[in-house]
Amino acid sequence: MLTAFAFTLIATAASAQSEKYQEPEDVVRVRTDLIAVPVIVTDKRGRRLSGLSAGDFRLVDDERVTPIKYFAAGTDRVAMLFALDVSGSAREILAQQHDAALALFAKFGAGSRVAALHFSDVVELVLPFTANSAGFDQAFSLTAQQTRGTAIFDGAATAVRAFDGSGGFSSERRIVILISDGLDTLSSTKAGTVIESARLRGVSFYVIHFQLFTPRDGVLGPRPPAKGFRELAEKTGGRYFKFGNARLALDPKPRYDLAPVFQAIEEDLRGQYVLGFYPGEAARDGRVHRVTVDVTARDRRKLTLVQLKTDYTLKD
Repeated sequence: MLTAFAFTLIATAASAQSEKYQEPEDVVRVRTDLIAVPVIVTDKRGRRLSGLSAGDFRLVDDERVTPIKYFAAGTDRVAMLFALDVSGSAREILAQQHDAALALFAKFGAGSRVAALHFSDVVELVLPFTANSAGFDQAFSLTAQQTRGTAIFDGAATAVRAFDGSGGFSSERRIVILISDGLDTLSSTKAGTVIESARLRGVSFYVIHFQLFTPRDGVLGPRPPAKGFRELAEKTGGRYFKFGNARLALDPKPRYDLAPVFQAIEEDLRGQYVLGFYPGEAARDGRVHRVTVDVTARDRRKLTLVQLKTDYTLKD
């Protein structure tokens, strides 16, 4: 029926990380109201552009040009949440990927955090955000279970809310790696609601779609995912990956390798810029405020900027 997943992640590669970190010298004095805005810049051929500096950007907060107080080329520190569909029988597929998944987390800097969430007909945050992967053995070891269906968008909404009050660094990149077959049968939450919530919090979805196949006109064809499934990635600044084919669907012992997908996710994050600014005290009104980033480089007309966070809210 629907896909289920299991990672047995080993803790050794991340054992040097501990639950508590001191902010590095370059960010130790950063106020907690720093608003980080990730952006992607490409040339006319769609290639990521490197080598830009803070002076190549202009940041506008509620129609006011605002100084850029934090700038990073590439992503070093992440808060990474694995959202896993556990409603079916494909645990072995993901069990093959445990080394690749752990390697992805281990490639980011000290202070990076990871969490895990299961969703089927119910949603459960099985591993709250932590800097230590020691709890992954239990969090990603799943047993077969009977379920009434799958609530993908309810799970995605819970994943986004999991970042609230979870600590971490102001400048970290927040991502959800959602792995599912894309068939939603139970959600009460709409995809658009999840996307709006994610954009407000600066969360990007990287969606890995394990395709299911069904006979159609004498051949196996892929089953289309739920409406909005792909848009979770495309409208939050992440990426969408399709996995599987008819040959693998017929193989009783298929071999999957997600390492290239995880590498693409890492490269995507490394190819981003993160700009930070401090809002004025008047912004602490609980309202939604709009921030806009432009490229001011000399050849800006040949460049395309994709802004991954456009809104923010501050409260007293």
